[in-house]
Amino acid sequence: MRGGSWLLAAVLVAAWGLVYLVTQVLVTPPLGVLATMVAGLVVSTVVVLGYPSALRGPRSGSGTRTRAWRPAARPQDPRGLRDGLTIAAAGRSVPLRNGLTRDAARRTAQLIRPLLGGDSIAITDTEQVLAFVGPGSDHHKVGQAMQTRVSRLALGKGRTVVVHAREGIGCPEPGCPLRTAVVAPLAVADRIVGTLKVYRTQDEPAPRVLVDDMASMLSLHLELAEMDRERHLASDAQLDALRAQINPHFLFNILNTIASKSRTDPDEARQLLLRLSDFFRYAVRQDGHFAEFSQEYFFVRTYVSLEQARFGDRLRVRYDIDPQVLTSRVPVLVIQPLVENAVKHGIADSVSGGTVHLRARVDPLTRTTSIRVSDDGVGMPPETLERLLAGRRPDPAASGAHHSGVGMWNISQRLDALFGDRYSFDVASRPGKGTTVDLRIPLR
Repeated sequence: MRGGSWLLAAVLVAAWGLVYLVTQVLVTPPLGVLATMVAGLVVSTVVVLGYPSALRGPRSGSGTRTRAWRPAARPQDPRGLRDGLTIAAAGRSVPLRNGLTRDAARRTAQLIRPLLGGDSIAITDTEQVLAFVGPGSDHHKVGQAMQTRVSRLALGKGRTVVVHAREGIGCPEPGCPLRTAVVAPLAVADRIVGTLKVYRTQDEPAPRVLVDDMASMLSLHLELAEMDRERHLASDAQLDALRAQINPHFLFNILNTIASKSRTDPDEARQLLLRLSDFFRYAVRQDGHFAEFSQEYFFVRTYVSLEQARFGDRLRVRYDIDPQVLTSRVPVLVIQPLVENAVKHGIADSVSGGTVHLRARVDPLTRTTSIRVSDDGVGMPPETLERLLAGRRPDPAASGAHHSGVGMWNISQRLDALFGDRYSFDVASRPGKGTTVDLRIPLR
């Protein structure tokens, strides 16, 4: 302990001794314990706040001034602050995350130009100029084929090329002001997809290491953009697969029901045809991956009405829908397949039929939408449920006729593509007791 701390401790002991002397010896009658403690705490607080202890440091005006802590100034570094922007800050806002397009390339070139110490910045794909900012833009025009020999050299070698003289650039324009260049390839995995070019109108080229670092960062954004595209394509394919699951068996069964009704109740048959038309129109023409819950709810009720015409009193459906959930956006063609699974694999094979419950809620605190589909039907075989919970695709041949896990697995894969790890999809099932599916997704 330093000397200042010992001194503070001694002062506090003396202060408490003084408090005891005043409250217990000099005062008649002596003060109570509570009053003595309060007086001691007040005196201690005054001593600590007024004392320039080693923990607080000297007060201003006591010889040495204290200064607020600030980061030490860094020497000028080409990787550091330049025009108020850092490479790290630029990396977080690079527009190339949306892909290597002309607009994204132009905005990226404008963003990184102050950082790279170049007079002109160009971004190309493997064939043409996508963006050119700075001197030389009058003849290095966007949309034209690459004119410089150094660009083709960097693409061919797949590594950075530095040119120290105008002749090495290989621009066919006689009056081109560009004298030096650093050209780095942009790559996605092992595939070269373009170049980043930093030109100067003076004899010393831009720092190669700086251009390499920026090219690596841009390549990372392009790789993430390609992963996003692949994820969306996979999600599109899964959505198409879900549409295709509206199989001929369902259509065949409904048409048989309608044919039967046409002889006994023509008006109901006509209504069923209209509902079937609404059902397929929504399933086929729905654009995008999300829709308002109210639209999906209408789709579910249309499906249920068609199945109830087929199963009659054997199929009972109960709805418990929070009105707040109607305007939230949910993935299309997810709720209806869950209800269809409950009907097809839970109720249809039950002699006495059963009841399907659809419940939906919005939680404004966690900003989530929760959906539950449950039935009291035949349930799911344990091996199918085990494979589903383990994230493996159930085997229809192994599961027999009750493999609702296949449809649920497809839905789970699509939710993975749409939400990553920001959703939960839980399935509980007992043979003879029914199945419950709980889905929780981010509120949109």
